[in-house]
Amino acid sequence: MTRQPSVSVVVPTRDRPELLRAAVRAILAQEYPGTIEVVVVFDQSTPDGSLAELAEQAGPDRVVRVIGNGRTPGLAGARNSGTVAAEGELVAFCDDDDEWLPGKLAAQVDALADAPEAEFVCCGIRVSYDGHTVDRVLEKDRITLDDLLRDRLTELHPSTFLIRASALRSGFGLVDEEIPGSYAEDYEFLLRAARGAPLINLRTPSVLVRWHKRSYFAQRWDTISEALQWLLLRYPEFAGQPAGEARVSGQIAFAQAASGDRRGALRWARRTLRRNPREPRAYLALAVAGRVVRADAVVRTLHKRGRGI
Repeated sequence: MTRQPSVSVVVPTRDRPELLRAAVRAILAQEYPGTIEVVVVFDQSTPDGSLAELAEQAGPDRVVRVIGNGRTPGLAGARNSGTVAAEGELVAFCDDDDEWLPGKLAAQVDALADAPEAEFVCCGIRVSYDGHTVDRVLEKDRITLDDLLRDRLTELHPSTFLIRASALRSGFGLVDEEIPGSYAEDYEFLLRAARGAPLINLRTPSVLVRWHKRSYFAQRWDTISEALQWLLLRYPEFAGQPAGEARVSGQIAFAQAASGDRRGALRWARRTLRRNPREPRAYLALAVAGRVVRADAVVRTLHKRGRGI
């Protein structure tokens, strides 16, 4: 049997002990013949060393390491702390409130083995919100930078990422820690990775992603607006994709409206409509700014359909 590459799974966490344990157990339970190392990174919270016991219960070739975030506080710094500490040939991410479904890891490792020129592989997700479950699968085998500029492609969730460790250390690099509040750090990471080579995508929903009110960005509209404006400045390539730029500026308009900044919402909505008059986020932002509908009601409705703003 050909030796399987070792895999390190970085799991940033903060104050979600029960969900965290479910996430770690699902990783350790993967039917994968190689070594799986789970690096749990506690961000702005006290590390729980007892998590190492989960590896003993899972059997041989399973390791759980618990560390603190020694870099910038927040999700980006926590991901990077785990990546730097990881010892595997491949590095995967998993959020502490998500769960890998059976077969996820083996299929992705095989996909990388079949495409030695590739550095990054993703898969579909199964979104769970308020009792509703929706599969989100992207019907593409290769994802390019232009694809990502046109559309965020929510199916490409960070809990699906599997990456060659060499690409993180001497290629496109770690997660950017300068993004305000670490919001959209996963999207920026995808854009940067796709600048060098297309990303592989598997058309199967292999990760259960929970969307819930405990999301750390649920009501942080000012942070969301600031981070997305940062993203537009960092990626001038958006200028060549009017619909993609309008999508991001529409998100900014909605965030401004949700935070109560009516003037800012109107300004960004006008910018959005100049780039793409059909962008629905501009009209949603105007409706929220005009108090026709509440922002939280819009978000709840979209989440029940497995979508977001």
